[in-house]
Amino acid sequence: MNPVREHLVALLAGQFEVPRETIDDDAALGDLDLDSLARVELVVSLQEHWGIGLDDDRDSAAEVTVGRLVDRVHALIAEATGQPGAPE
Repeated sequence: MNPVREHLVALLAGQFEVPRETIDDDAALGDLDLDSLARVELVVSLQEHWGIGLDDDRDSAAEVTVGRLVDRVHALIAEATGQPGAPE
């Protein structure tokens, strides 16, 4: 598992009390019973941890999947560090 996904799963399970067995790459944030405030809090937590700038509205939308959010964080980390791609 990659560090971004591990961190996201830990946040969802720990801080937001989402059962780990419901967290997979295809799970939408809205399907994980995260209300709009919780989704924004999740995005802010990711921004602070990884030192990146996510879009609070776009990246916290109910239809955003765990996999898409992981990919977005990877892309922003790569962009910020000048790396050619996201780590696996």
